[in-house]
Amino acid sequence: MPHIALITLVVRDYDEAIDFYTRALGFELAEDTDRGDGSRWVVVRPPGTTGGAASLLLARAKDDAQLASVGAQTGGRVGFFLHTEDFAGDHARMLAAGVRFQEEPRHEVYGSVAVFEDLYGNRWDLLQPA
Repeated sequence: MPHIALITLVVRDYDEAIDFYTRALGFELAEDTDRGDGSRWVVVRPPGTTGGAASLLLARAKDDAQLASVGAQTGGRVGFFLHTEDFAGDHARMLAAGVRFQEEPRHEVYGSVAVFEDLYGNRWDLLQPA
């Protein structure tokens, strides 16, 4: 059955991106392979992610056009949705790690949600579905 395995996220620097996603968001580093040409194949994913769930491929910008897209890959809209089973705990942990939330948590019919930014300004929902 076809499924989305990876979503590319263009970043300024591999190591700063790995640090943010693993330290601040609690993701695990699934792969970091030197490709021999100065680039790396870097995959991060939420803990417990199985082979059927999408992971992030962190791709360092190679030119000015790609660098200009860092942090604006979804045109300022929320483009990523991080589901949780412990909204309050993950929200508190992320705040303590320096994650910038753009709003206070809110409780909607579909669940608890708060919009946050990654280190580049990409917008994410932290979401615990109802």
